[in-house]
Amino acid sequence: MSDAAAVLERTPAWLIQEAGPVPYAAAFDRMHDLAEKRLRGEIPDTVILLEHPPVYTAGKRWSPDHVRWAREAIEAAGAEFHVIDRGGSVTFHGPGQLVAYPILDLGVRPDVARYVHDLEEVVIRACGAAEIHGLGRNPINSGVWAGERKVCAIGVRVTRMRVTLHGLALNCSTDLRWFDAIVPCGLHDQGVTSLTELAGRQVTVGQMAPLLADAFAEVFGWTFTPEPAPSR
Repeated sequence: MSDAAAVLERTPAWLIQEAGPVPYAAAFDRMHDLAEKRLRGEIPDTVILLEHPPVYTAGKRWSPDHVRWAREAIEAAGAEFHVIDRGGSVTFHGPGQLVAYPILDLGVRPDVARYVHDLEEVVIRACGAAEIHGLGRNPINSGVWAGERKVCAIGVRVTRMRVTLHGLALNCSTDLRWFDAIVPCGLHDQGVTSLTELAGRQVTVGQMAPLLADAFAEVFGWTFTPEPAPSR
C-alpha cells in the first residue's frame, strides 16, 4: 500500500492543544465531558495536549506512604493535591511536562493492555523523532523508561468499559525536585528523569507537542483536525 493510500484510509480525530497552563480541575471536568460525548457518538476520538500548574494526583492504588510531604508543605510549595479516578498511584504534573489526555472509544471488547502498549509506543516514537533514543518499556510497570528511571508516566481509566480517560505525562524540562514530595507511581526502587536530562540539552513542551501529535496519528491511524468552534 502506498503512503498516500494509507493517509486516505486514516480516521478523522480531533486534536485540542491548550495554550498556557490549565488548572487540573478544569481539565478533569473537560475530559469527562468529552468522554460522555464520545460515548454517545457525538464527537470523534480526541487528544488533548496541555501543561498543568504544579499538581499532585493520586489514583486508585495510592497509599498515604506514597506521599512524603505533608499536605500543608505541598500547598506552601504552590501545588495542589487531587485524589482522582484513574488507575495507579501518585504522580506529579507541572511546568515543563507535556500531558496528553486521549478520549478514545476502544469498542465493545476493549483491550486495555494493548491500549497502554500503544501509548508507550506513541511516546517512544515521538522521542525518537526528537533524536532521543534508547527508551523502552518496563516488563512490570507501565510507562516509558530510561533504565530504572521513568520519563513518562501512564495512568488510564476506561469509562463504561469503553471510552478512555486520563493518559500520559512526559517529562520534557520538568523540575524533577517536585518529585521529592512523593514516591512516584508508588515505586520505591525506581526514579524519574526528563528528556532534557537524558538528551543533555533543553527539550521543551513546545518542541515535543507536534512530535507527540504526529506519533498519535501514526500509531492510531488518525488524521487530526482542530476541535470545531462552538456554534452560536
